[in-house]
Amino acid sequence: MSETYTFSDVKTNVLSGLLIALALVPEAIAFSFVAHVPLISGLYGAFFMVLITSVFGGRPGMVSAFSGATAVVMTALMLKYGIDYVFAAVVLMGIIQILFSLAKLSKYVRIIPRQVNLGFINGLAVVIFLAQMDHFKVPSPSGAEQWMHGSQLYIMLGLVALTMVVIYLLPLLTKAIPATLAGALVTTFAVIFFHVPTTTVGNIAHLAGNFPTFRIPDVPFSWSTLYIVAPYSFILAANALIETLLTLNLIDEMTDTRGKPNKESMAQGIGNLVSGFFGATGGCALLGESIINVTNNALKRLSGVTTAIALMAIILFASHWIEQVPIAALVGVMFVVVEKTFEWSSLRFFGKLPAADVAIGILVGAMTIFVNITLAVVTGVILSALLFAWEHAKHMTIKTYDDDQGRRVYEVEGTLFFASAHEFSELFSPRNDPERVIIDFKKARIVDHSAIEAIDSLAERYRRRGKSLQLQHLSRDCLDLLHAAKDICVFEIDDPRYYIADDKIS
Repeated sequence: MSETYTFSDVKTNVLSGLLIALALVPEAIAFSFVAHVPLISGLYGAFFMVLITSVFGGRPGMVSAFSGATAVVMTALMLKYGIDYVFAAVVLMGIIQILFSLAKLSKYVRIIPRQVNLGFINGLAVVIFLAQMDHFKVPSPSGAEQWMHGSQLYIMLGLVALTMVVIYLLPLLTKAIPATLAGALVTTFAVIFFHVPTTTVGNIAHLAGNFPTFRIPDVPFSWSTLYIVAPYSFILAANALIETLLTLNLIDEMTDTRGKPNKESMAQGIGNLVSGFFGATGGCALLGESIINVTNNALKRLSGVTTAIALMAIILFASHWIEQVPIAALVGVMFVVVEKTFEWSSLRFFGKLPAADVAIGILVGAMTIFVNITLAVVTGVILSALLFAWEHAKHMTIKTYDDDQGRRVYEVEGTLFFASAHEFSELFSPRNDPERVIIDFKKARIVDHSAIEAIDSLAERYRRRGKSLQLQHLSRDCLDLLHAAKDICVFEIDDPRYYIADDKIS
């Protein structure tokens, strides 16, 4: 769908895109250090990902680039096998994400429970915050890193504070330019004008480079190569898609709009596939930079395209100027991002939500920080599902009475599934019941094969004792799965109509 732009839209998206480019440079460099890959590969990864996902993705305004979620996975592969195996893994990562999109699996990320989503968001905010702490370290005389102290620390903190003050106060005066860009520019000009001694982008690395060229990763085309890279590629793909799709969900909530997760997954896959063939690291959506765009109201594809063009211009032409930007200015921007990303409202849930939900959110946040995003979210979803099953299993009730014909009637209420099937069976007494029994499922719902097996087993218990059993208000689709109870079902016009997912009837 084509986008329309006003002059204000163009200005907002271009300025925000320029700021994102400034913010991505030190982050791409930092993550390149983490993964032990060439710095230029990390910058190329940011360029390809933000360009391709901005043009073809399903969530305009979301920023994708080389990220911590992918960098930490690459480290072991890089150290053991070298950069070409990393590029091969990125290519396979892209293929996996494309297949994920073609299978239309992205929509299932929307079933992730709210407490898991909150845990991920808060955990990622802490990860972003902790990542900035490395900028407060300097080499010691012995060569090891140590924390800043004295005037060096005070200057760094002062510049960070200056950036944050400008970002928070400028919107009170004007919204003509993005506050985050203004904060970075004010701090940069202050450092240059007053000759403030502080670390700049140029102190970390020189960014001059050439336009990326196509090259096939120099690895053997064999099963042994696939055996090496496949595990890394699957973890990379899972980490990247989870972070991307959860970020997409968050932006949907913040903007009250609806992104297209399958389209975004396809764009992510294409971006990583292309990256691997152009000497780039690939990547995924970045929550922090995406929040900057949302905060600046830069929700058009133009913002990402501007970021990509600015990144390549920095690499080719403007590296000397960008190298003068103080790291403190970018740290200040990221601190504001952390504050806006963290769901402070979630702290009010303590004592108001069930303790189990709160515990799951805390666990997911901790695992996001200390383990990895994929395992954190998967663990949270599994625990939430088990908690859901346990809670629903406790709501199985039966009302019993004898009708005017002397028949014992059981009215079942609740959800019958694997967690409640055993309790369901224990609620009946074939030995003590009269000769004729009716089980009414009008207020119950049959969910899975375990429920069908429980009904069949119960019918067999009554049959062995020679008693007449009648089942009422089951779905007609249950007949395809029932055995012992097939002939004792009585159907009426108001029977439920729902479908049972089972291999036997699929």
